[in-house]
Amino acid sequence: MTSGNERREAVRATDRILFAFEPVDLARYQDILDDHRRGISIYHQTGLTDIQMYIGAQEALAKLRDRDLELATFLQHLDTKLNMVLQKVSGDKSPFEMMDLLEVDFSASGMAFDSADPASPGEIMALHITLLPDYLYIFCFGEVVSCQDNAEGPGIPGKRVAVKFILINDDDKEKLVQHNFRQQSLALRNRRLKGDR
Repeated sequence: MTSGNERREAVRATDRILFAFEPVDLARYQDILDDHRRGISIYHQTGLTDIQMYIGAQEALAKLRDRDLELATFLQHLDTKLNMVLQKVSGDKSPFEMMDLLEVDFSASGMAFDSADPASPGEIMALHITLLPDYLYIFCFGEVVSCQDNAEGPGIPGKRVAVKFILINDDDKEKLVQHNFRQQSLALRNRRLKGDR
């Protein structure tokens, strides 16, 4: 990897995203890694079809909203109603329903987030990341590198978990890089606007 590419991937941002994680045992991860080496996408996992359909619809609605707000609002309500009916019929929870709006620090090489539960260094996690407001969904795997008491201060419950990405598509890395550049650009613009007042 070139040093320029390494610098791009190291660009960090703090942002609120929809996020969920789940521990993955080593045998399952090894099977997924073996499939990936054979050219089978990591997105071909049980339970990801629902989330990809939902996120795809949200992404399309976000683009439509800029052109036709009324139509996008109507379709959003229709999509929500269909999802509620499907949930009642199936009774299953998709990973999307388990996602929480959470503030995280991340780059294209890893992330840090707060968790109510501790994690062990070396533990492997499946990570469900949805970047807002565009609803860009990323599914990848990370390895826990540290788990420390929350640095917010005494009495703040939970842990701060840091993971490095160990299996992530190149396209998804690029989505993270582009999102982080946009966040930095937005922060700079907001600072300039505050300075002009």
